[in-house]
Formats: sequence, C-alpha cells, structure tokens
Amino acid sequence: MAVTKAQKGEILKQLEDHFAKAKAIYFAQNKGLQVKKVTDLRKKLHKEGIDLVVAKKTLMKLAAKKNNLPDLNDEMMEGAIAAAFSYKDVVMPAKLLYEFSKENENLQLLGGVVEGKLLNKSEAKQLATLPSREELLAKLVGSMKSPISGFHGVLSGVLRKLVYGLKAVHDKKAAAGPAA
Repeated sequence: MAVTKAQKGEILKQLEDHFAKAKAIYFAQNKGLQVKKVTDLRKKLHKEGIDLVVAKKTLMKLAAKKNNLPDLNDEMMEGAIAAAFSYKDVVMPAKLLYEFSKENENLQLLGGVVEGKLLNKSEAKQLATLPSREELLAKLVGSMKSPISGFHGVLSGVLRKLVYGLKAVHDKKAAAGPAA
C-alpha cells in the first residue's frame, strides 16, 4: 500500500521530533528480519527508554538535515533502516542493537549520530562493546584498592615472620629446660 504525501509529512514531523530530542541515534539494517523479532527488539529497547523507528531513508535524511545534524551517508543508510533514538544514555542503544545482531544476522549496526557527531560502523561497534558504567567503576575501585591490599599483605607477612620467630625462640627456651 502506497504512502500518501500527507502520511509522509506526518512521518517526517515525527522523525524531526525524535531527531531533535535524541542524544544518540543508531542506525541498523533490518533486512529480512521477522516482525516477531522486531517486536522483541522494540520491547527490549523500550524498557531502556529507547524508541525504534523504521522509516524511509529519504525521510530520515531530511529529518536529520532539518535538525542541523551531519549528513547521513549512504554507507549508514544501506538497505531497510531502523533508527534507535535514545534520550538519556548514549551507549545503551548501541549495546542492545549489537547484542541483538549477534543472535540475529539479519540485523546489522551501521553507525549513528551521538551528540551531533557522526559515527561510522566501526566506531558504533566500539561503543557497543565498551564495558558498562558499573563494570568500569568496579575496575576503578579494584585498581585503587590493589596497592592497599598489597601493602597490607607485605605488612602482615612481616608480622607473621616476627610471630614465628618469637614462637621459635619460646619453643627453644622451653625445650632447653627451666631457667635456673
């Protein structure tokens, strides 16, 4: 069924609104992806406050241009396109799309626009494979704690040797007999 000019205008208006509000937009090729899989992906993204929109490439390019975003290149707009719009977290949509693409080869992460900067496929993939904020904080705490733990280990080793030495002296004196 053909989309009328009025419907395209409405879709364009909605896309412009999404592009204006979003901190990060990631594009994925969803060629041949079953409707059930797209619905599952939408649910996962929606839980994180991310909108997934499937629209014509020309409408997406127009909406991006209207919001003074960089020109979306043809490499990023390859095949049937879905755009994930994130309004808070700039990394989460890339992670979710990348994880979903591992399970479904019909979906490919193509790139994105993060805070006005255009990302190609490899840059988007790098962002998607970054550890989460919690993992990075845990690593930071661990690396800050390790010198203290090492210092504690060294000090306790010295004390342990002192105690063993004193115990050996005590045992030696006890074996020699009572002092006169």
